[in-house]
Amino acid sequence: MLQYLVRRIVQMVPILLAVALLIFVVFSVIPGTFASSVGADGRGMLDDKVIERMNEQFGLNDPVYVRFGQYVLDLMQLDLGDSFRTRRPVVEELASRALPTLRLIAGSMLFAILIGLPLGFLAALKPGTLLDSVSMVTAVSGLSIPKFWLGLLMMFLFALTLGWLPSFGYGSGGVRHLILPSIALGVAPMALLARTTRAAVLDILNADFVRTARSKGMSEIRVVRWHLVRNALVIVLTTIGLQFGTVIGEAVVIEQLFSWPGIGSLMVDSVTLRDIPVVQGCILVIVLFFLVVNMLIDVLCAIIDPRIKYD
Repeated sequence: MLQYLVRRIVQMVPILLAVALLIFVVFSVIPGTFASSVGADGRGMLDDKVIERMNEQFGLNDPVYVRFGQYVLDLMQLDLGDSFRTRRPVVEELASRALPTLRLIAGSMLFAILIGLPLGFLAALKPGTLLDSVSMVTAVSGLSIPKFWLGLLMMFLFALTLGWLPSFGYGSGGVRHLILPSIALGVAPMALLARTTRAAVLDILNADFVRTARSKGMSEIRVVRWHLVRNALVIVLTTIGLQFGTVIGEAVVIEQLFSWPGIGSLMVDSVTLRDIPVVQGCILVIVLFFLVVNMLIDVLCAIIDPRIKYD
């Protein structure tokens, strides 16, 4: 297992470098720089000499391969550079936005797991019933509804009409501000988890080893506990790991919609201003988060099912 963990960590390095290179290439092809975007925000265009001086100061006149080489050297020292806009280190910018994003992701995945898993499990135990039909209609609807539209509906109903919850903002970090964005972000993972759990449980219920266990007189509770849950959990955990990556990517839309001060909002603002170091830092953090979560999910699967060997 230790060799597997070391191998996975080493494999992250070329992935992160490829992502960093891709961002460099994309922002080199797109016309405009931070200086030109500052002048285009409605305050009037900057003088050409000012733009040239700012580009020189930020090193934007150097060739791409020179800037990329310097960035990689800094990255090896865990230095993500300084923001063009605030002149603060990118690490500090990300640290100030990390907690709201982590709270949003944790809230949405908690909602998805608490609703999606029981829904899929119960639907599989009673296939063809009204509960199964309602569960699957709910799952399909959750996958089909656009997140921003669902968020707007919930803001109108629960904030503006009923007045139960705040419509947007982070507030003091309380739970009331977290509920609406978490549900809007967690509906699609909840629906996917419900469908995946139902399919996995149905497949295991029809397996030979489950029929053999029942024929030997094993009680239904023990069949569920020892055979059904343990085998279905591997598939469900894999789906949860993949959904973490999807959720942190889709959080950009929800953070903008609810004025949530997370990494997604920071990335959108930085893209608008061509603040390249911050954009690179945001994307690298998102990719690193996805890789680490999936590595931990693989370890959990190996612990749950000893038949899984990674060495």
